[in-house]
Order: sequence, then C-alpha cells, then structure tokens
Amino acid sequence: MILLPAIDIRDGRAVRLERGDFDRETVYADDPLAAARSFVEAGAKTLHVVDLDGARQGKPVNLEHLRRIASEVDVPVQYGGGLRTLVDVRDALSAGAARVVLGTAAYTDIEFLEEVLETWGVRAVVAIDVRGGHVSVSGWEKTTQMLPADVIARMQRYGVRQFVYTNVDRDGMLEGPDLEEVRTVGQVIRGRFIYSGGISSLDDLVALRDLRLVNLAGVISGKALYEHRFEVADGVEALAD
Repeated sequence: MILLPAIDIRDGRAVRLERGDFDRETVYADDPLAAARSFVEAGAKTLHVVDLDGARQGKPVNLEHLRRIASEVDVPVQYGGGLRTLVDVRDALSAGAARVVLGTAAYTDIEFLEEVLETWGVRAVVAIDVRGGHVSVSGWEKTTQMLPADVIARMQRYGVRQFVYTNVDRDGMLEGPDLEEVRTVGQVIRGRFIYSGGISSLDDLVALRDLRLVNLAGVISGKALYEHRFEVADGVEALAD
C-alpha cells in the first residue's frame, strides 16, 4: 500500500476543504509546488492533485500548476478535477499526470468513459465520492440517489478496474476512516482502489493496513499531513509494513 499526500488547488493555492464544502476552506500553502516539494522531500512516492476550481467549473483550470509540479518532482502525479472531455484528459496527461481521475463524466457519458479506457487504459481512474451514503458529483456539490456499490458494479461492467473511493462526510474532519465501509467497498471492487476520507493519525493507516484487503492499493491523506499529525515518512512506512 502507498501513501498519497493530497494537494487540492483552489485559486492558485494548496487548500483543504471540510466535507467538500467550499465555504469551509483552509489554506496550507500559497504555492502548490511548494507543498508538492515538501511532501516529496519528506518521502512521498506519489502525489494526488485535485483541481478544485476545475471540479466546480467542469473543465481543468489548474493545468499549469500540474505542469509545474510534474516537471519539478520525480514521482508520479495523479490528477483529477473537471476532466469531462477527451481533450481535457489528453491535456492533463500532456501536462505530466501519470494517471487521471474521472468523476462526473464517467457516470453521465459512457461513450467518453469507454474511449478514455480504450485509449489510456490503466492511466484512468474513476472517483467514487460518497456523501450521506450516496454518490456525489459536480465538485461534491450535487448528491445523487446512486448507491456506491451500484455505481462501482456499473463502472466495472464498462471495464473500470481502478477507483478512488472518498467518504466526503469524513474528508478534512480528522475523524478517522469507517473501517467497515472500507471493508464493504473492498468486497465490491474487483480491481484496485485507493481510500480517502478522515485520515487523522498513523493508527488510522495501520488500521486500514490491517484490514488485509488485497485490492486496497493506497491511502490519500491531506489535512493530517499538513498539520503534522504524522510525518510522510512514517506514513509510508506504516502502510508498507
């Protein structure tokens, strides 16, 4: 399992939201590249970059920051937020993303999803963002009636094998993950997934590791790392043990 420090970009700065609420924002770095460098220098092997402006506007806004980060750090960068056309995906990959994370468009435009999978294969990941037990879209601002297990099953029928699963209700709250939820998700996903939401300590990472889910490939953490609840190197070691 790998640890992916999160760099969420809004208005050119690295921020964290609470429960996906754009009105509950904390700025942690005026330059996202500075955050990226600090995480990599501390031992991060992969970064998770989210274009919050793009998620709201439905098109990438922060590709220049992605380009700067990818060119300056020597680790893979996973990028998502507003990728809803083939041109958007191509531009993100050209800017240096190792993988792209698809959200809203993956559910609403199956032709787009199939073309992305056919063209880029394992470089495409689908986000399952869950609020109140249902999948949310459009930058977490719209909650659907879709159940995550149903969405995962449908995505898998179209060939998706990699997911990022986020409990939005826990995101940025430092309340720890819902281990039973993660176990249930692990039983539904036939490929691999990365978990995000509520990570607050090394104990949370150890608890996720000790679930022994063969398809849980990694954990995303943001606020806990920015606030030094634990250090990157310790988190990497905890998940690798």
